[in-house]
Amino acid sequence: MTDLAPKYNPNEVEKGRYQEWLDEDLFKPSGDKKAHPYSIVIPPPNVTGKLHLGHAWDTAIQDTLIRFKRMEGYDTLYLPGMDHAGIATQAKVEAKLRKQGKDRHQMGREAFVKQVWDWKDEYANIIKGQWAKMGLSLDYSRERFTLDKGLSKAVRKVFVQLYNEGLIYRGEYIINWDPELQTALSDIEVIHKDDKGAFYHIKYPFVDGSGFVEIATTRPETMFGDTAVAVAPGDERCKDIVGKELVLPLVGRHIPIIEDQHVDPEFGTGLVKITPAHDPNDFQVGNRHNLERINVMNDDGTMNEEAGKYAGMDRFEAREALVKDLKKEGYLIKVEPIVHSVGHSERSGVQVEPRLSKQWFVKMKPLAEEVLKNQKTDGKVNFVPERFEGTLNHWMEDVHDWVISRQLWWGHRIPAWYNKKTGETYVGEEAPKDIENWEQDPDVLDTWFSSALWPFSTLGWPDTDNPDFKRYFPTNTLVTGYDIIFFWVSRMIFQGLHFTKKRPFKDVVLHGLMRDEQGRKMSKSLGNGVDPMDVVDKYGADALRWFLLNGTAPGQDTRYDPKKLAAAWNFINKIWNASRFVIMNLPEDAKPAHMPDTTKFDLADSWIFDRLNHTVSEVTRLFDEYKFGEAGRELYNFIWNDFCDWYIEISKVALNGDDEELKARKQENLIWILDQILRLMHPIMPYDEDKNIASGTAVSAINLDEDELNRISQAYAKKYGFKKLILTNEVDSSILGGIILKVGDRIIDGSIRTRLQQIREQLIENR
Repeated sequence: MTDLAPKYNPNEVEKGRYQEWLDEDLFKPSGDKKAHPYSIVIPPPNVTGKLHLGHAWDTAIQDTLIRFKRMEGYDTLYLPGMDHAGIATQAKVEAKLRKQGKDRHQMGREAFVKQVWDWKDEYANIIKGQWAKMGLSLDYSRERFTLDKGLSKAVRKVFVQLYNEGLIYRGEYIINWDPELQTALSDIEVIHKDDKGAFYHIKYPFVDGSGFVEIATTRPETMFGDTAVAVAPGDERCKDIVGKELVLPLVGRHIPIIEDQHVDPEFGTGLVKITPAHDPNDFQVGNRHNLERINVMNDDGTMNEEAGKYAGMDRFEAREALVKDLKKEGYLIKVEPIVHSVGHSERSGVQVEPRLSKQWFVKMKPLAEEVLKNQKTDGKVNFVPERFEGTLNHWMEDVHDWVISRQLWWGHRIPAWYNKKTGETYVGEEAPKDIENWEQDPDVLDTWFSSALWPFSTLGWPDTDNPDFKRYFPTNTLVTGYDIIFFWVSRMIFQGLHFTKKRPFKDVVLHGLMRDEQGRKMSKSLGNGVDPMDVVDKYGADALRWFLLNGTAPGQDTRYDPKKLAAAWNFINKIWNASRFVIMNLPEDAKPAHMPDTTKFDLADSWIFDRLNHTVSEVTRLFDEYKFGEAGRELYNFIWNDFCDWYIEISKVALNGDDEELKARKQENLIWILDQILRLMHPIMPYDEDKNIASGTAVSAINLDEDELNRISQAYAKKYGFKKLILTNEVDSSILGGIILKVGDRIIDGSIRTRLQQIREQLIENR
């Protein structure tokens, strides 16, 4: 046996260990067709930079589940991969190029995309290095990327099939426009914040000179696109002016007063200016009344020629200049300061501009109905905590069509071509044969379009005969934050159901947000972010993993607390010292850990083994229920209080005494209990427990021949009333208790395994 250092040093323990695991191919599926499959596909991090604590939280839970299931004898697959993150990555690379005095438009599409691939390679290596430091047992032979050849094929197939089914269409609608990144955004990529603004009250004169109406707006710069003023049907205040015409201030264009149900007669003056090209509600009003759509802005948020002398000005500069001129010409009645909710780009942070644009959309209602119907069946996706299923259902019930085209160069190019002569549109998985007569759509697909296919495209779909797809899909568990249900979880569910007719995963385990010590959300602007790799360097990966899993409940936010990390290190050091104590008190010819003779237990022995059986049973149950915080408390209480503070101390009397037989029994008990502790802790703390196992503290336990298994099976079935009992000797060195006990398809917990061992001993005695 190898002696352990007197103090736990995570840097020494973890050094080189991950590479040893990789060299031994320990993370690949077992290939045992008799074992039940269990699979998790990693939520793909964006190749925009380093991972943060939220990623660490995700992966710590995932890896704990995979290691736990692997120890239970499952055929496990933990599949790695990364996301190309269209908007975010392109923005990062463009910012880098600007510092070098370069511009993507001057470089050209091909050269720019090559620069982004170089960026991807650099940051993919950084991310993989971070995965290694976290100890993630990923099967890198199956690593995927959302722009790799296989996933690109899947994306094209999905687009073309949805198009042929009438669920993808191209149309001109009001979309959310990011003037800085100059691309469309989906509704859920818009973050609403309270901004200071104002209601600008403006006179709109009647053409006949009989007076004016008062219009209030928060965006006066859009008035150049006004094509009507609307009132509510039946509004007595306005019945005499419906049908009359107004003069658009400073522009001179005549616009009608119309009636439309969109107008709330209780709000303001009861009159609303209608700008069909710059407001989603106005767009619908315009459709009902066949109004002209006048776009008054350029892609970069500056005013276009429709704004007259304000053309070329930034939209906010134009607002300021316009208000001055309205006041000067006598049109401005008053400015009423307000604080209102304004949409901002989730990526660039700038105020989003609603504007008319021709884009590609997914028709969401039929897909949403599939999800809602499935959630009422036994094959539904289970949410942990359950309350978040309501979040999914609410979003699906009120879903809008999804704009999927992005005005970017980095991403999946839309598989649509337009005939140069006729304007005909061709959509296909492959380009037209006479490609010289066609021009491909320059836009790319929303990143979430490809990410929505992640659970099945990574396993070989659309090849449904792919062995991985047949074996590991649907996946078992998705672990992610509750803040991403709209962005990603919901889309994976409807795409999975539509294209595979199966739920993409059985369970969704949702954790909360990682906040700073003061409870604030971590952000660059606050400067309160924490690099998980700095935490690993200081406390070790096992301490970070313990902190992330212990003391938290699914769906709840948690606070980053250095004191808790120090406590985690201290707990590991306690296990380390307990291991040292046991090793130091073993004889040189000590046998591998094996179940002691329970007939010779004294009161302390019976008590500690009862506590051990309870802990194994409870931790197994709590892991299966995703209650990691409660499992952590069970482990902590048993290891620190029961084993270290009580049983080890009680055992010292025998270990320091002259009764060699009693000493040997205590040594057997100690090494067996420590063996079980290390196995229990391994899913959460793989480095420390692996080091202890490598030191000789924990090895495979019981091996039984087939006849003995049958005898035990019959005795156990009779004693506990099972009609069918299957025992198997297919043992992995990490399986708790050394044997697997199954009743039907259910693996029996550790406390029953111990009772099984007692029956074995009785059978041996009665031979």
